[in-house]
This record gives sequence, structure tokens and C-alpha cells, in this order.
Amino acid sequence: MTGGKAERPLTQNIRPDEEPLDIDGYLRAGGYAALRKSLGGMTPEEVIKEVTASNLRGRGGAGFPTGKKWSLAPTDGMSRRKYLVVNADEMEPGTFKDRLLMEGDPHQLIEGAIVSAFAIQASVAYIFLRAEYTLAGRRLQRAIDEARAKGYLGKNILGSGFDLELHLHRSAGRYICGDETAMLTALEGNRAIPRAKPPYPQISGLWGKPTVVNNVETLANIPHIVNRGAEWFRGLAHGEDGGTKIYGASGRVKHPGAWELPMGTTIREILEEHAGGMRDGYAFRALLPGGASTQFLGEQHLDVAMDFTSVEKAGSRLGTGTMIIVDDRTCPIGLLHNLQHFFAQESCGWCTPCRDGLPWVERLLGAIEAGQGETRDLEILEMHTGFLGPGKTFCALAPGAMEPLESGLKVFREDFERHIDLKRCPWR
Repeated sequence: MTGGKAERPLTQNIRPDEEPLDIDGYLRAGGYAALRKSLGGMTPEEVIKEVTASNLRGRGGAGFPTGKKWSLAPTDGMSRRKYLVVNADEMEPGTFKDRLLMEGDPHQLIEGAIVSAFAIQASVAYIFLRAEYTLAGRRLQRAIDEARAKGYLGKNILGSGFDLELHLHRSAGRYICGDETAMLTALEGNRAIPRAKPPYPQISGLWGKPTVVNNVETLANIPHIVNRGAEWFRGLAHGEDGGTKIYGASGRVKHPGAWELPMGTTIREILEEHAGGMRDGYAFRALLPGGASTQFLGEQHLDVAMDFTSVEKAGSRLGTGTMIIVDDRTCPIGLLHNLQHFFAQESCGWCTPCRDGLPWVERLLGAIEAGQGETRDLEILEMHTGFLGPGKTFCALAPGAMEPLESGLKVFREDFERHIDLKRCPWR
């Protein structure tokens, strides 16, 4: 991305292939100014109001307005104990944006978490980290220790009367923990299974207490909103959704990676200018715009803005904003089979459609890929996209798994039929 640091606040301190800033370097770069500003001269309600006005929407995939989520936590004093939980269990296939932020600028996340906890008046916060993110874990723990030594964590932070304990929790690692209620169940030491809603976590979450769960990228925006204001933040974007976004691209592009760009940057710009276009000898065919659990978009969608509303109108979801690119030399049936294998093995097994339906889908796709498929298998797969769709399962894991399958059956119909007619994979 071109331009000054103000245009890429999330990554301005990240130095590729170098150690992240320690707390002294972060302070010299303006770090913890938002903490001093919020605790020194703002009320929790004023922080929430500023975040609400910024149009910051959750960066974990659902896109729920952050300020609105915070405002749902009770403020009437009925519960003295509240929790903030940072969702750092990044297991969505094709997604690596939170890893970039945690490894590259851990103090930014910690400051965002402290200010957010102050806004909702939480006294305890947890960073729920994917266990495989060992480097991020080491750097986050070091930053937490540094922040505590400076008096930014613990009792009476900066003489404000606000107390906060922040803990790093390395999870056992399950995709189902992407569901915030399953994450809370795991954090309590129990089997990671989702909970019925309502009540929502903001009312009854961790150990039955009001709890707000936010994604890493979401909270990394908070210090900049507090420092620069809601109007500045809205001005960073091309559309109504405020701020910048960490977009990514994986697959056979020349420069796979992640870039901080204005929210609403088009798919074409991300693919052609930042990812460098397709590798020599490969042609673009389709993409999943926001990780594995989104619907395929094609060449006709390259000029779609990558924001929540525009991608939804195009027939998919922004999700995590990290694109998986499909080229003309990759078997789409094999790709779908690989994705469904992942979703099937990550099912928590709590509800029958997900527990039994996903393995059926995986086996059918495996049979088609191996040349053993039949025409009626396509009808069965289509039926499963309904049986495992929204409202049919306990949580969103299976409906998310059905998004690439449902759209793949349409976009790659001829490929399915060729596998069945030839009784083999044409790409082998």
C-alpha cells in the first residue's frame, strides 16, 4: 500500500523478518497513548460511543458492529465481574491475518485489549491463542510481561482506579473454537462445544458472567480510533464500513501474502496489484473471498469491493478477507474434497447433521474424485447443502462448510460431470 503511516495504522510498526518492537520502541512510536487518553480523560461510555461512530465491524468473519456488541454488556452494576476474550484461534483455512498482527506488533493488540476492557469495564481478559502459533505466543507473553512491568496491567492502572488482569491461554486447538460460545466452553476447561443462544455471551458468557469476544484484528483498531477519532477512521475506507482491512491472497499468485488496504478495495486491485496476478502458465478461474467457508466468486466479480455489503450482494461473504485463489490447473473437485475433509474432522460431533452429514459429503466427493462417482451423487450433494444449511445445525460450522460446496456445484458443474463421465480425474 502506498502513502503515509496514517493510511496503514495496523501495520505501521511491523518490520518484515525483524523482531517486533519492545515496549520502549512501541512507546517511542506513540504506543499506549490511547490507553493514557481513555483512562485519563474518557468515560467507558465515551469510548464505546467513539467506537460505535467509527463504523468498525468485527474482523473475525461475521462483521457485527463492534460498538453495538460492547453496548449489549450490562452496565447497571448487576454483575461486578465481566470478561473480555480475544479470539486468536485463527484456524480458518487460507487465513493468516491475525498471525501477522500478533507476531509483528503484539503491543498493539495488548493496548487494544486494555482499552476495550476499560470500555466494557471488564476486570479480567484472556487471549485465546491457537496452540500452533508458538512464535506469536512467545511474543505476546513477553509483551504482556513488559506491559505489566510498566504498570499498564494489574491494579489501579495509571492511577485511574481501573484494574485488569490479562492472561494468555494457549488452546488445545479446534476449529470449532471459532464459535465464540465453544471457545468460552473450552476456556472453562470443558469440551469445546457451542452453547444455545440466547442468552448471548454479553449477558451470560464465561462462567456465566457478561463476556465480550472480539477478534484480534478488531481490537488492533481500537487504539487508533481512540487516538485519531471516529471521523478519521471512517475516512480510511472507500465505503461505509470504517477503517482499513488486512486482505490476503493464497494460491498460485506471484506474490501470496497479506496487505493492509482501505476497506472496500476491489478484488481486482488486491489480486493484480498486490498479489502480482497469476503465476506464469496459470490462469485465474475462481476464488473464495474470505477463507474456506465462503462461496466462490468468478471473473465477473473481480471489480467487486471487498467490504461486507458488496461481497454479500455478489453472492458470498467477506469473511476474514483472505482470498483463496483457484487456477485453471487445479482440480476443483479435489479442492472441495480437501476442504470438506477438514470440516468433517473438525466437527465437534454435538449435532447429528454436522457429525454425520459432513463425513457423507467428504466420502461422496472422494468417490467422484477417484472416478467412482455416479450422476445421482450430485443430487445427494445438493440435498446435503440444504440439510446442513443455516438453521439446521447447532452452530455455523456445517453451514459454513456448505457455502463452498453449494456454490462449487454450480460454478464447477461441468467438472463434476466430466469426473463422472470419464470415471477419473481429468487433472491426473
